[in-house]
Amino acid sequence: MGRSLATIDIEQRVQEIYNEVVRKNPAEPEFHQAVREVFFSIIPLLKKNPIYLEEKLLERIVEPERQIVFRVPWVDDKGEIHVNRGFRIEFNSALGPYKGGLRFHPSVNFGVIKFLGFEQIFKNSLTDLPIGGAKGGADFDPKGKSDKEIMLFCQSFMTELYRHLGENTDVPAGDIGVGSREIGYLFGQYKRITNKFEAGVITGKGLRYGGSAVRTEATGYGLVFFVDEMLKTINETFEGKTCVVSGSGNVAIYTVEKIHQLGGKVIAVSDSDGYIYDKEGIDLDLLKQLKEVERRRVKDYIPYHKHAIYKPNGNIWEIPCDIALPCATQNELDENDAEMLVKNGVIAIAEGANMPCTPAAIRVFEKAKVLFGPGKAANGGGVATSALEMEQNAGKTRWDFEYTENKLKKIMQGIFRRCSQAAIEYGFPNNYIVGANIEGFKKVADAMIEQGIV
Repeated sequence: MGRSLATIDIEQRVQEIYNEVVRKNPAEPEFHQAVREVFFSIIPLLKKNPIYLEEKLLERIVEPERQIVFRVPWVDDKGEIHVNRGFRIEFNSALGPYKGGLRFHPSVNFGVIKFLGFEQIFKNSLTDLPIGGAKGGADFDPKGKSDKEIMLFCQSFMTELYRHLGENTDVPAGDIGVGSREIGYLFGQYKRITNKFEAGVITGKGLRYGGSAVRTEATGYGLVFFVDEMLKTINETFEGKTCVVSGSGNVAIYTVEKIHQLGGKVIAVSDSDGYIYDKEGIDLDLLKQLKEVERRRVKDYIPYHKHAIYKPNGNIWEIPCDIALPCATQNELDENDAEMLVKNGVIAIAEGANMPCTPAAIRVFEKAKVLFGPGKAANGGGVATSALEMEQNAGKTRWDFEYTENKLKKIMQGIFRRCSQAAIEYGFPNNYIVGANIEGFKKVADAMIEQGIV
């Protein structure tokens, strides 16, 4: 049965716009991947509301409002001068001031920051909080650097970035390679340059100077809250489930913590060197000591638990589990990994990292009817709690842990509900990718239309 001309025209037009994005942004595969996922999953919305095409919302939303690239010179402990490249892409402010993390990692480049910033638009929209989308960072590797070297780098980075920030303009936070230590150095330099204690200008701060309870735990906790809502749709819970969590940084650690609190058992975590498998369940206190205090590798877990197995350069997705949560980096879980997980009986996957599953992997999960939570929805807890920190800073107040965690839980439940309802409304029940993209896009697009051509 043939499709209507209008349907063909809309799909063809989306393809043409996407092709132009690729042409104008060469050698940025991560950005292309993120744009393609959004564009082609919102076609049902565009068919129902062609005004979004008429108003050129797709062409407008893929162009950042501002792109900042700058030199970051610094001196190491030996007196040697180094030069890194800094980025801040202020993508969209239709819903509020720019909001998004800073990533310090050697893999950072323009395309990576653009993909992260583009995803951030819709992630922030889904929280239903007044924040726009942005992302930033530098191709600097904090690994192996002294505290002094990291401080000098952060001070140099903020010396340029500060002029673009403000609690009503752009509010960065942490990401990979940027934790409480780096946020402290960045905020200190901002305060030094501006002569203002403007607490709301950056989030992820220490509790002593305006930080929020639960901020450290937020992304991991939020991920588990989202998965818990997905599991309810098949009358399941975390109780008694075996889970595999890739990564061993902030997101992974607090994903493990919340799973254990809800009765599940995480049996494996990883880092870039390999993974550890502990059939008795990961020793969370030891993992925290190794990673947060001593900044060591996961292989150092083994001397404390001789029964555990360390597999260098191993593929963590080969371990049979009920629930798989990729929390390390983009495109870490491919088609072969997905097929292996499905074969081993996985019932749910959700993205703790940004775009950790390849498109081919997602197709495998969809075909197998495995529950799948996309990152822009499932890992929204971090930015949600950042926005709660902004709210506390604006009111010059502080909330306790229990109160803040409860607000985070309600936000994640709201994200799930909005994704689920949008998926049902547009004919894709239980497809949380379609639901997240439609719901996230629609809110931003409507605001852009109301604000005129800006």
